Formats: sequence, C-alpha cells, structure tokens
Amino acid sequence: MNESHMVWLTREAYERLQCELHELLAHRPIIAAEIDARRQEGDLRENDAYRAVREEQGNEEARIRQLQQLLRDAKVEERPTAGGVVEPGMVITVRYEDNDTETFLLATRAAGMHGDLEVYSPESPLGHSLLGARKGETREYELPDGRSMRVKLVDAVPYQA
Repeated sequence: MNESHMVWLTREAYERLQCELHELLAHRPIIAAEIDARRQEGDLRENDAYRAVREEQGNEEARIRQLQQLLRDAKVEERPTAGGVVEPGMVITVRYEDNDTETFLLATRAAGMHGDLEVYSPESPLGHSLLGARKGETREYELPDGRSMRVKLVDAVPYQA
C-alpha cells in the first residue's frame, strides 16, 4: 500500500463503502439495459432521456473507481501505536491563535461523522500540516484565501469506537 494514498477508516465506514460499491456494481446491467432502451427511441442527438442515463452511468462509474481505490488503500481501524504524535486514525485537539480549541478525527472524509466528532482528511491543509506533530508543537497551514493560520497541538490520541 502506498502510504501517501493510505486512508484510515473505521470498520463501519469501510463496510458502508463496500455495500455502496456492491450496489453500484449490481446496478451496472440495469443502466446498460436502460441505455439500450433509450437508443431505440430514435435520434440520440435529440434524446434527453438517453443523455441523462449516460450521465448517470458516467457518475456511477466514477464513483465505482473512487470507491475501489479508497477500499484498496484503506487501513481499517489499525490503531495508531501511541498517542502524542499525529497520524491518521487519531483524535486530534488543536488550539488556534484566538485560543479556540477544536477536536476532530484525522481520517478520510468518507468515514463520515462519528457522533459529534468532525472528520478532517490528512490531505486537508490542516490535517496535512499536523501529520507527525507532537503534543505542544505549533504548526502552520494555508487558508483558502492565501493567509496562514497557526495551530498548537494540544492532544493526539488513538480513536476509540
């Protein structure tokens, strides 16, 4: 597994994504039949139903590829070895420059929500800047408007379901 593409998922998120993939794969023959039916309706340049089904097929195929890669690169609930150093699968608490604190799970966004716990991707600017940080360390990341934000790592503990 390529560590740069590795994603951390809870068992529930992994199983939910597997179910979604199986449903999409099972839907392929239905879409193919629908496309064939729309082709029979006449001139494809003027067939909005045909274009809509083809667009749906394209969206589903893209999602299938995304899910296949995500599930192939998933690290499912492999607990980080110890707290204190940031890595995917950890619950992170940071303090912003204005003294506000925020706690979140560092995992793929596909993991969804975990109760009130927000999920930040390790590829997000904040998540990426924190990778490898130790408790008490300050890191800087770029905001969407180009400015920089500094955060201090307050805590990093392995996620517990």
